[in-house]
Amino acid sequence: MQQLEKGDSKLLNAWAFYDWANSVYALVISSTIFPLYYGALFRQKNIEEIVLFGFSIRSEALISYVTALGFLIIAFISPLLSGIADYMGNKKFFLKLFCYVGAISCMSLYFFSLDTVVLSLISYLLALIGFWGSLVFYNSYLPDVAHKEQQDKISAKGFSLGYLGSVLLLLICLAMVMLVEDDQKLQMMRYSFLFVGLWWIGFSQYSYYYLPNTKNTNKLHRNVVFNGFKELRKVWHQLKELKPLKRYLAAFFVYSMAVQTIMIIAAYFGEKEVQWGSDSKRTMGLIVSILLIQLIAVLGAWFTSKASAKFGNIKVLIFINFSWILICTYAYFVVTPNDFYIAAAFVGLVMGGIQSLSRSTYSKFIPENTVDTTSFFSFYDVAEKIGIVIGMFTYGYIADVTGKIQNAILFLILFFVVGLLLLLRVPKK
Repeated sequence: MQQLEKGDSKLLNAWAFYDWANSVYALVISSTIFPLYYGALFRQKNIEEIVLFGFSIRSEALISYVTALGFLIIAFISPLLSGIADYMGNKKFFLKLFCYVGAISCMSLYFFSLDTVVLSLISYLLALIGFWGSLVFYNSYLPDVAHKEQQDKISAKGFSLGYLGSVLLLLICLAMVMLVEDDQKLQMMRYSFLFVGLWWIGFSQYSYYYLPNTKNTNKLHRNVVFNGFKELRKVWHQLKELKPLKRYLAAFFVYSMAVQTIMIIAAYFGEKEVQWGSDSKRTMGLIVSILLIQLIAVLGAWFTSKASAKFGNIKVLIFINFSWILICTYAYFVVTPNDFYIAAAFVGLVMGGIQSLSRSTYSKFIPENTVDTTSFFSFYDVAEKIGIVIGMFTYGYIADVTGKIQNAILFLILFFVVGLLLLLRVPKK
């Protein structure tokens, strides 16, 4: 097939459609069905802690530590692989590789059990690595397929497609879970994990068909393996000359810790801390809450795109960070289902917007004539992943030591405050 020109609407839509394919992991596995399944396994055995390698660890802390480990691995391997991808031009190969690893690992969650908890957590870990690893190469395609004036809009479209596609599959999974007797609900949840993997692999083929393949004849050798770290060091030195980008990255690093931690732990928080009254109300209430977040997030991403065009990206990001501070303060006092629904609605409004705008703002700050955009996006992703490691470990440690998840919210508020202050130092244009 003839390669489409940069900015071509068909190419832009194919790039954005990968969000439709892979976002089912973020919603079904990371945010709803798996947290419900994970919590149900502990309630089924009537335990809150599990002994692992001689340590007794609370359920919410265990999943936080494993999640932090996954992001630490991603932060380390993504520069290695992006360096190889830059040299050999096989960005599409790595996008596919992580997609297939992630999707197959999602399907293997069908066998997740506390009796084989170590192997089960490895499946969870590989699914996480597959999803986030593929995003390194997916995000780096943005400046390759879209002109600067197109990037805000197509980035928002990608997130919107992701929310809509994942909501569609979640509704199917919700129907499966709610239309059976209580003793069959866990089995339906297991089927959901299979559907996620099949959906992810199937729909991603459309993106692969149109995304450019820039593979060359370069041969892999030892020096190339560490090119990614050399490129990160080069970007680090370039940041000294690119003060606006450096200041923006510092702000992004801090507030992204909190945003990504909230996205990952929201369902575990709702499953554990909200007084639902019964297991069936917990399942329905939590899924409705996450659906509410996803649907409102589509509007949030759209409104944010419009607001950034009128007021500028940085001003809008400052406003969104301030909104997050208010939301987290409210969430600290959440106890009833209605409290959780209100918090979920406001989270949805700002979640889609801050993700979409953060990605396109970074892309705009990259110098116009930069050929090697993958290195800049690798730096962006490494910063994000290290931030998540810090955020998730902090959350898990505080929850484990104090036995109260709400105490971790205080640290998330602090991250947003610091992020807002750092954004005030970034040039508004």
